Amino acid sequence: MASHDASPRGGRTLRGRLMAFLTHDHRYVLLGTSAVAFAGMLLSSQPRPALSFLAQAYTVEVVLYYLLVAWLVLAAAALAYKLTHWRSYAECAPFTRPAARRVLRYASYAVWAVALVLAVDRLVMGLASAWMVATTAASRPVDDALASALYMFYQGRQTFITGITTTIALAVFGTILAFFLALLLAFCRIQTIDRSDNDFVRFWKVLGVDFAKVYSAVVRGTPMMVQAGIIFFGGIALLRGTGLTTSEVNVVWSPFIAGFVTITLNSTAYMMEVLRGGIESVDSGQMEAARSLGLSQRQAMRKVVFPQGIKYAIPGLSNELVVNIKDSSVLSVIGTFDLMFATNSIAGIYYQQLQANMIAAVAYLVLTMIATKLLTKFSERLSAQTGPVVVMSDSTVQAEMLRASHDRGDV
Repeated sequence: MASHDASPRGGRTLRGRLMAFLTHDHRYVLLGTSAVAFAGMLLSSQPRPALSFLAQAYTVEVVLYYLLVAWLVLAAAALAYKLTHWRSYAECAPFTRPAARRVLRYASYAVWAVALVLAVDRLVMGLASAWMVATTAASRPVDDALASALYMFYQGRQTFITGITTTIALAVFGTILAFFLALLLAFCRIQTIDRSDNDFVRFWKVLGVDFAKVYSAVVRGTPMMVQAGIIFFGGIALLRGTGLTTSEVNVVWSPFIAGFVTITLNSTAYMMEVLRGGIESVDSGQMEAARSLGLSQRQAMRKVVFPQGIKYAIPGLSNELVVNIKDSSVLSVIGTFDLMFATNSIAGIYYQQLQANMIAAVAYLVLTMIATKLLTKFSERLSAQTGPVVVMSDSTVQAEMLRASHDRGDV
């Protein structure tokens, strides 16, 4: 029995085992495929779109529909037999025989194929039909909600593209700059008083720690929308105090710049805490090993602890980009021409708030999915889940390598 887990079958992934279970256990084949068959029947009952390829094959669709009905009848019969032969079902049910299970498995494939055909005909071709109507209509279709939304997107595509581009620029560049600022603040935040520090160094360490704490508490304790208003209007007030006119202030301090500053400063606080968590997750023996080799606290932190802490913090840091893509929507309150500002502009033109926001929801979903996929690949390339690169002080090999590097002057 112990060797079973080590076998190739026991080493399957969870997804592979689940698929094998659903494929070979006839009860779950009947149950799961019945849900698919019912969904296919619902799709078949929907009106055919203009580009439907089944519109000219009515007889074929009827046959497909009744194939789904036949599967549901078979599943109902199996369920009734199960209820009436609860204890002896496994021994006497005709559905449990090897030949019957094989037939059911192949029949379930056919049901899935029928449902897929109906899904393509009703959903995919329905979307294509609505897009064709939206791109050729002289005015917004009022009877078809999907065509109406696509018409708004098509007519306002340049506005949406500008908003999406601005959202990506704010999120990407704001997150990158925030990362470097967070590195600096995280370094200040984790400082401790060393015995060799003089009074001047001690003062700046205490000041840096206190500033990082207050900054994190203030930024993380207030909404980004409020921060955007303070930064934007506060910047205007400061520039006007220098004697600049309103037009000159608008050139120097635009809503885009204020939004960029807002995202950068907001992300800095959160990324600082992520970095601090990653650094504190490094085993304390790493610092002890480095100090025992003659490295100062600053050298040990920069050469040993910091690289490992950043690796541990990569997943959390990557997630901040996804958060910024979504949270940048609040910057529309100060006039930043992001995706949300573009959505409100299009909604104001057509007086259709629901449909415009549905377009924005799809756009944000696509952006976050792409960002999540790319960041996952990036984290895998950096091996974010690997262990420490410098081992504990009881490892002679790594300690000697570090000592040799120190003697050469590399550390």
